[in-house]
Parts: sequence; C-alpha cells; structure tokens
Amino acid sequence: MPAQPEPEYESADRRTSPAEAYANFRATQLSPTLAAFAGAYGFDFDDYQREACGFVEAGSGVLVAAPTGAGKTIVGEFAVYLALQQGRKAFYTTPIKALSNQKYADLVRRHGADNVGLLTGDSSINSEAPVVVMTTEVLRNMIYAGSKTLAGLGFVVMDEVHYLADRFRGAVWEEVIIGLAESVQLIALSATVSNAEEFGDWLAEVRGDIEVVVSERRPVPLYQHVLVGRKLYDLFAGVAPTAITDQHPGQTQQGKRRTEVNPALTKIANSEARSVRDDSRRPRGRSGKGKRTVSYGSGRYGGAAHRRNWDGERGGRSDRGGSDRGEADRGGSGARPRSLAVPSRYDVVDALERANLLPAIVFIFSRAGCDGAVRQLLGSHLMLTDVEERAQLTEIAERHTAGLSRADKQALGYATFVEALVRGVAAHHAGLLPAFKECVEEAFVKGLVKVVFATETLALGINMPARSVVLEKLVKYNGETHADITPGEYTQLTGRAGRRGIDVEGHAVVVWQPGLDPRAVAGLASRRTYPLNSSFAPTYNMAVNLVGAVGRDRARTLLEQSFAQYQSDRSVVGLARKVARNKSEAQQFWAEAVCDRGDFEEYARIREEISRIEAEAARDRKLNRHDQAVAALQELNRGDIIRVPAGRSTGWAVVIDPGVHGHRQAPQPQVETEEGQVRRLGIVDFPSPPPVVGHVKVPKHYHPKDKATVRNLRAALEAKLRTLDLDLGRYRTDAIDPAAGQRIAELRDQLAAHPCHSCPDRETHARIATAAIRLERENDQANRQMDRRTSTIAKQFDKICLVLTSFGYLDQGPEQGGGPKTQPQQGSRDDGLGDHVTEAGRMLSRIYAELDLVTAECIRAGVFDDLDVPQLAAVLSTLIYESRRSDHGRFRPQMPNRRTEDAMIALRRIWREVSLAERDARLERASEPDIGFARAAYGWAAQRPLADVLDDNDLTAGDFVRWIRQVIDFAGQIADAAGPGQLRITARGVVAAMRRGVIDFSPEEPDGTPDPFVADDR
Repeated sequence: MPAQPEPEYESADRRTSPAEAYANFRATQLSPTLAAFAGAYGFDFDDYQREACGFVEAGSGVLVAAPTGAGKTIVGEFAVYLALQQGRKAFYTTPIKALSNQKYADLVRRHGADNVGLLTGDSSINSEAPVVVMTTEVLRNMIYAGSKTLAGLGFVVMDEVHYLADRFRGAVWEEVIIGLAESVQLIALSATVSNAEEFGDWLAEVRGDIEVVVSERRPVPLYQHVLVGRKLYDLFAGVAPTAITDQHPGQTQQGKRRTEVNPALTKIANSEARSVRDDSRRPRGRSGKGKRTVSYGSGRYGGAAHRRNWDGERGGRSDRGGSDRGEADRGGSGARPRSLAVPSRYDVVDALERANLLPAIVFIFSRAGCDGAVRQLLGSHLMLTDVEERAQLTEIAERHTAGLSRADKQALGYATFVEALVRGVAAHHAGLLPAFKECVEEAFVKGLVKVVFATETLALGINMPARSVVLEKLVKYNGETHADITPGEYTQLTGRAGRRGIDVEGHAVVVWQPGLDPRAVAGLASRRTYPLNSSFAPTYNMAVNLVGAVGRDRARTLLEQSFAQYQSDRSVVGLARKVARNKSEAQQFWAEAVCDRGDFEEYARIREEISRIEAEAARDRKLNRHDQAVAALQELNRGDIIRVPAGRSTGWAVVIDPGVHGHRQAPQPQVETEEGQVRRLGIVDFPSPPPVVGHVKVPKHYHPKDKATVRNLRAALEAKLRTLDLDLGRYRTDAIDPAAGQRIAELRDQLAAHPCHSCPDRETHARIATAAIRLERENDQANRQMDRRTSTIAKQFDKICLVLTSFGYLDQGPEQGGGPKTQPQQGSRDDGLGDHVTEAGRMLSRIYAELDLVTAECIRAGVFDDLDVPQLAAVLSTLIYESRRSDHGRFRPQMPNRRTEDAMIALRRIWREVSLAERDARLERASEPDIGFARAAYGWAAQRPLADVLDDNDLTAGDFVRWIRQVIDFAGQIADAAGPGQLRITARGVVAAMRRGVIDFSPEEPDGTPDPFVADDR
C-alpha cells in the first residue's frame, strides 16, 4: 500500500499552515450570498466551485465539467439557493427518475418540503413550488406545451448534461437548451469531456453569456493496481496516483502524471509470454494430437477467451479454497504458474479485505455474471459483516420490501437476496427489482454492504462511491463484438473509487487476465479522451411540436442551431482545407503532364471517361444480377428444380423450403442437392438468379433426417433432370448495356484519333494525369460531404415534414369553417410542404415514443378500437419494447390471442406504409414492432399473479418492472392523444390495471437507457 502523503508544511506549534491560511483568506473574499450558502456545508469549497458559483451569481450561465465525485452539483444547488433568495423559480433536471428522486430528497432536506416539488413521468408533488426537480423529458414537454409553470423561471440546472450524447434520448437535452427562454440562466453539469470548450462555445452561441469551468482534479487521489493471482501490484512505478490534486503535492514532478509501468508487472507479462512461446513448440498432450494446455484471450487487455472462471452461469468452484482454473493451472509442461492463475471471486474479495480496500464495487459486464458472482460467494460461506451490521441490513431489506406479499417475495427470490445482503454482498444491475436496488444503494452508502457486483449502468450517477473499484476484464461486448473498453469508459467506471470525506485515497484494481498488457492498462489509466458528440436528430413528434409552436421556417432555423449541426459545420472547415490543398497539387500534376503533341489533359479525361463507364457498367451488371437473384428467390416454390450458381452447393437442387421471411430479408432457401445433401443457402450462393428448369413433388412429411425420404427425392430429381433441356445460355444476365457499349466504342475512336495517342511518353504522362484526376475525385467526394453536412439537420427536418405532409399531419393552412385553406404563413417556402399542424398533428404532438408516427396512424385507423384492457396493453407494448440481444430463452415470442394477432396484422401493415414513405423520403426507416413483451403485458393487465407472469415469459424482475412502467407511461400518452371516447377509457384502464402489486409498490425506476460512455448492458 502506498504511504500517506506528508503535508506540504506544518509549523512546530501546529498552527495554521500557509495553504490553510490562504484558503481562509479566499473564503473571506466570497460575496455575502455565496458565503452564506457555503456556510451551510461542512467543508471548504474547491476553487472551481467558487469560480462557477461566482459566475452564476453574476448572472451568467455556466458549463461545469468535473470528474465523478468532485462535487459539481454544488454549483447547481447554489442556483437553487439564488432562486429562493431572489423570488424566482429553479428547475433541476436529471436524465433518469432515480436521480430525480435522489435530488428531490436532498433538496427537501435542505430547503423544506414546501419549497421543493417533483415532476416525473407519472409523479407530481408540489409542482408549482419555487424549486422543482424533474426529468429532462418533462421540461421538454412543458416547453412545447407552453406550460404556465414556466412563468417566473430564472434558473435551469441540467445535471449529467453529457447525456446528450445518448443515441436514444440525447436529443431531449438539445431541445431544452434551444427552446428555453433567453432570460433563463443555464447551469450545465457534465462529466469531464475532452471537448468541453467546444460544447461551451456552442452553448454561448445559442444561449448567450455562458462561462466554461473545467476541473480534472479529483478530490480524492486515485491509485492504480493490478491483482495477479492473489497478490496486489501497483500499476505505476513510484505508486503515484494518476490524477494528482493540489491537496497532495510533491508526488510527481510539477504535478505531471506518472505513467512508468511497474517493472514487476512487465516481468510477469514477459514471463507469461515466454511460457506461451515454449508451450507452442511442445506436442499437444501425450499423443501430440491433443489440445494445447494454454488458451489466451485476444485484444490488448487479454481475457476474451479465458471465460470459464468469470461467467456467472459457468463459474468455477465456489468453495473457499479456490476456483476451477482450467487446464492452464494444472501444472505440466508449458502451463502457467499457479501464481498467474485468474483468481476466483472469493480470492478477489479476500485480497481486497486483506489490503483494507473494502467497500468495493466490482464491475462485471453482464447481468448473469453479477448474479453468478453473488452465488459463488454465497457458496464460499464468506461473511463480511458483524452481528450489528446484519441486524441493520435485515431492517433495511424488510423496510424496502414491506409492501410485497409473501408470494411476490418468493417469486422474486427474496430469501437468496437477503441471505447475500446480510453477508455484505450484493448485485446491482438493470435486471434487479427496483426495491432490491434501493436496499443495495442505501446499505452500501451506509457502509454495511462491502462488495457490490455491478454492471456499468451504475456509473451513471447514483450516489454509490466506494473505497475501491475492481474491473474483472477490460474487454466487453459492445453490441456487435467483444472490444477493448475505451479510456473514457475506464475513467467513468473507476471514478467511483474514493469517498470524499471518508477516504484519503481511492483505488482502481484490474484483475490479471491471460495476455494482459500492463502498458496498455497504464495507457487507459492515464488518458482523458472522451469527446462529447451530439446524437441529435429531429423526430416526427419534435417536428409537429416545433411547427405548431413557431412555424416551419422558424423551426428549421432553430434546428440549425443544434450542437449536432455546430459540430458538423466545424468538420466542414477541415474538408475545405483538404479541397484547397488537393486543388493546388492537382494543378501541379497537370503542369507536369504537358505534352508537345497536344492537349494531354483532354486525352487523359477521355481515358478516364472510358474507365468510368466500364466500371459503372460492371457495377450495374452486378447490382442487376443481385436484384434479379433476390427477386427470383422470392418467387421460389417448394419442389422447384434450380441451378445453384456458386458456393459449395453449386449444381442442381430441389427446393424443400423457399425460406422467405419478409421483404427486409433476402430469402434463405433450403434445398436438397444432386448428391442428396440438405442445406440452407444464402444470397452469397446466388451471384446471379437461379434458373428454375422444372418441378418435382416433395413429400408432405419430408424430413431432412429421414434417409428414406431424402433418398427418394434425390431419385426423383435425377429422373426429372434426365428429361429436361439443360441449356443455361438463355439465363445469362451479364451482357453490357447497349447504350453503354455504344458510348465506349465512340470514346475509343476519339482516343485513337487524338494526337497524344502516338506520344512515346504517353504512359508516363498518363501516370501523372491519373494522380491529378485522383485528387480531383477526392475533391468531388469532399464537396459532396460538405454539401451533405451543411444544413444536415434542416434537410433532415424537411424530409420529416415531407412524410408528415403526405400523411396529413401538416398542411398548407388550417381549414376555416369548411372554406378554402388560408395562405401559408409569411416567410414560408413554396415547396409543397405543410406549414401548419392539423388536428391529426396535434394528436401526434402528444406521443413521445420512437414509433410515434406509426402509433398515431394506428389511432387514426382504429387499430386499437374494440380491444379490451389486456389486449390493448399487449398491442401497445409492441410499439415500445426492444428485446435484449440475449433474449433467446425458452419462449418464442407470440401474441396472446387471436384478437391481438389481428391487431398486429393491421399494425404491421401501417408500419410498412410508414416505412415505405420513409424510404421514398430517404429517411432512416422506423424499427419494426417487437412482440417480445406482449404476453407479459397482457398477463399483468389481466391480473395474473407475478410468479406466473415471470415464469411464463422468462423475464428478470427489473426488466419486467421497467417495461411495465413504460407501457403505463405509453398508455397515458395514448389516452391523452386520443381525445374523448372509448380508446381513452380503455387506455386509462390499462394504466389502472397495471399499477398494482410490485409495480405500484416499486419506487420510480430509471428507464434503462444506456450511458453514453459505456455500452448498453441490456
């Protein structure tokens, strides 16, 4: 363990140090208002906090970017304090409901319940209070609706503003920033991002006076370690923390970060590498044919292949003595030493306890891994709590779950959860019941739970700091592949280490994995590179709300002020420089290619034109063949005899199953070949359309594993082929287009007649000219990129307005008592797009789902009419639910009954119509409705017991609660949008029916949206 840093100066009689005296002097220089505010806290403010609060008091907006746990919320709380002092309103916004609840409780304790309100998706407490905490979506909706609650608003605090990078919900932050009145002071609180100044420049451009305050100083220094076997090593030589604070001077020269890797770790890595090389030269087992005894992970940080110890479902032995370490740890030639084995989870916790590094958060990048880790420690009989702590933990668990019935507790695995909790161990992830998560959070903050196994969603902002943070692996699945985590993700996760006011230092621990490179880990720990990039994109709902509020022209102008457009415009500057440079170089090349026989540039451009037409013709032939192949496959029928043109199944075959799954997927026919092989083919097997030359009857009960039916069909195929004319020439599709062939012939004649054609240096000149033409092509591409990036958001908005106009949500003017439409508003372009919101558009403006337009069209078409409460719940769930990538359990998704199936047929038809309109407008097509939650929604709305619903749908409790809450929220939107009538009554019935039991009892839950800096763990 590193020695504690000595104070910079201390006098013999222990009087105030110079640093303390200066701090006291600075404190006396605060304004009376700020001094009174600071006096209510039990610690001195940091310089950046004083600076930012000073800007707020002076009337400026401010962007504060600081590390996790650095206390940047002090600045937001000062804005709240100022609002109360000045008789103005303050809104405190957060990205998720859990943070809103937490902040509401904090502000009530400080300012009293009468002064503080709470507004979330389905809760309203004292909403007209001078200080209101809310989710950012609520404020966005208030701005669009012109809510009277906005009157007197002086300050808006946007906590976790870096959330605008989130691809699902990030646009909401920009909508609020752009839409707020100019008189409102904006206080934006962000994690430390590498482009804070760029973000601040944009804020100043759209909001006016904005100051940027950046602090990279951690209030508690962070030390980095690597756990090898059961031994803890410092990552850096000299054990200096990677983020030095002015509270601990002298640990590095001039405050620079120490990045020299501990030589002991380098030696371990080299020793392990040698054992791998030695083993690779040895026979594979006694016979020389067996498996290798060592298996190493891939990637710079290792660990991707050695999974047996760490998978929650397949974890190693859970006994106290160790774990299943795999073949590599069993000795024998070439095996790694046992000291380098991946430690069991018990070993990890034991090492942390011995080093006095508990409490700890152990980040595991899967829910199953978190739950499996808890089960492993339960099996080890580990006990991290004393009698008094166990009594407190039992009281916390009983208090948070008091509203659950005995049956619900049994269905939720309450006994196992409490058994682990009272031992000081818990999991924390999105699949956990909200009440259980609140138990864990409260117990951990109180120091009662010592180890929490968590997914990366915990890093979002819930107040759960620890003495140490452990990363089991530095590789995780990002939705597409296993990839190394980024420096930004590493910093976000390890930022939890070090409790301000409790710990003098925090600790980040990386568990050694096979193939781990300590230098790469050092690079992660010492870099701060995570830029904030906008994810803003206009939506249908946003469009009708903006057009309804300010008109289409003004809406277009506002959208061009988005951070997304700001970043896009900045990128154009670099492209413009590239164009100018390429143009200058191309001119030099043309000067070098001068020919005394004639105009060589003219000659070179004829050659280029020939090459271009030939390439386009070849590309067209390929595309034509592909389109024709897909079309031909779509038309295949069972029993067709086809010629497979490519792949290992090349030759004649008979179609067993056409494999047509829908218009968005290429068919994958199952065939039996001439050799009697049954295979499923893909589009790669059909570079050209397969000719259908005949037909044979396939037995109704044909099965590919029934040798007799396979043999009989093969005989029938051979017999049929013998009777057919198998001339394939008439099926060829690779002939060049006649017009293109004629043009190429003409150009070749021009080339042969050109005076430069006979130049002896023709090919030398041609190489130089080709370089000039290549630069010109690059410029053409860059110019197209600049054209696309200029006003990209506004162009996207125009496409959305085109779709909305085609469906009747926007039109050229409102109807006047059945008379003619009025003229478009002044300043509108005569481009055929609607400038006014219709009645249908006003209905759409109340729907905030991703499939908002599809939902509105379903309401207009009566798809939801005549559905009862459980049926409507099931159908609505398909418009908001998104299956996790691991949702491939025991149950095949299906609708609960025939009535809901009929509704889904109509719903999908509408989705296809919208999708085609989006295709024609060149918009990204809407995601397809997902029926994966329909049975659960139906069962819960039909009052089925919790245990039955969970068991019948293979759902985790946390997922179930979160998605049921989203169905409730969505049903409330439908009731609001539909207007008076039966649909409103039924939608409200859905809300009432689903708010029961564990849902009604559970605290408001975050919506599961992923952190922008870490991959989604759903």
